[in-house]
Amino acid sequence: MAALVRMENARLSPLDTDTPVSTGADAAARGKARRMEIIDNLPLGNDPAAIRLRIEAMEMLLERSVTVPGTSYRIGLDSLAGLVPVVGDLITAAMGAYIVWEARNIGMPKWKLWSMGANVAFDTAVGAIPVVGDAFDFLFRSNSRNLRIIRKHLDRHHPAARTIEG
Repeated sequence: MAALVRMENARLSPLDTDTPVSTGADAAARGKARRMEIIDNLPLGNDPAAIRLRIEAMEMLLERSVTVPGTSYRIGLDSLAGLVPVVGDLITAAMGAYIVWEARNIGMPKWKLWSMGANVAFDTAVGAIPVVGDAFDFLFRSNSRNLRIIRKHLDRHHPAARTIEG
């Protein structure tokens, strides 16, 4: 924990606490290595901290896994798979429903689950419209919205599951 606080205060790399963060290709490579490390080490337990890590990894895959070349804008599988008519939208809807199912496993209230389900349904319905839906998928991030709802719930009801973001 002290290393994370020291890392945040000194603007150090998350992978190497003795090396300052550089800009450019080195930082991008370290960021990609960190994302892959998170995905490779997902816990399988039913405790809130493990569920939080799985949900964050799924959200990152669906919404922020690839950087658009020449920009700093990040897109994910939701936007890319949405380009495939019908099938892509159904696959990403199922993956978004997984996030809602995990939220149910941590005991979130039904009204929050309905709100999260509405986010996924709205994203799927509008994303299914040709051309307009593809543009919409780049802008509307239902899974990021759902992650925000889950984080607020976990921070209030399961403070031990809280993570430090840097």
